[in-house]
Amino acid sequence: MTTPSTSSSESKPRDADNWAPRASSLRLGAVPSGALKLNVHGKQAVSPLQGFGSMWQKTYRVRLKGVSVLPTGVIKVWKEHFPEFWPKGNHFYGPLTGIAPGEVGLINMDVGPATLSTGVLVLYADEESFTFMTPQGHIFAGWITFSAHEEDEGVVAQVQVLIRANDPIYEIGFRLGASKSEDRFWQNTLKGLSAYFGVEDAEVETQAICVDRKVQWSQASNVWHNAAIRSTLYLMATPVRAPLRRMRKRNRQRPTSAAQ
Repeated sequence: MTTPSTSSSESKPRDADNWAPRASSLRLGAVPSGALKLNVHGKQAVSPLQGFGSMWQKTYRVRLKGVSVLPTGVIKVWKEHFPEFWPKGNHFYGPLTGIAPGEVGLINMDVGPATLSTGVLVLYADEESFTFMTPQGHIFAGWITFSAHEEDEGVVAQVQVLIRANDPIYEIGFRLGASKSEDRFWQNTLKGLSAYFGVEDAEVETQAICVDRKVQWSQASNVWHNAAIRSTLYLMATPVRAPLRRMRKRNRQRPTSAAQ
């Protein structure tokens, strides 16, 4: 008796090229000079299952009324101009190859007087949607999906997140108001996208569902990777690093000078 061929079950899924390849850690490419590039390179991407706080699903939607555009056209513009739609004080440094599966983007966000440096992995991308996954130390662990689809009144652009605060400190911040700041961030992003298509003062629909109210104390150690703490400590040490670099440079040059 012959063994049935397994080639069909092992064949590559049709959307395989839309998913990021498996990797043990994130690899950050070239970024503009002056950008704070911390807490991304070498970190692992984390899902909501690996976060600490309550799990939330939040959906933000805006209707592009009166705009003659297909969902694919919206996503094309969104990918190409992604940083331009972010609220002021927040910077997204996308990969040179654009928003594509497996690429890594750097994020610098103004949080009070400090700058928080983190990033995202492009987990999935096709013509009608793309999804980011956050790294260790990010404000939350989870997925952010950007999509567009047609409804009766035209195309709807949407941001949907499924997240948990990454550690106890972030969870406290979420409960003290950071969650509402997150809402405003994505609402303003969608308003920026709408304005690009000529829809001014667009109304953004927001829906929040608590999927799991429990916190995961087993993930409390995530605080070790807290990007806000690490970014703050790095910036506080800036006055010390410059003299140390000069000292190390002089030490490396001494043997050469002596030989001459």
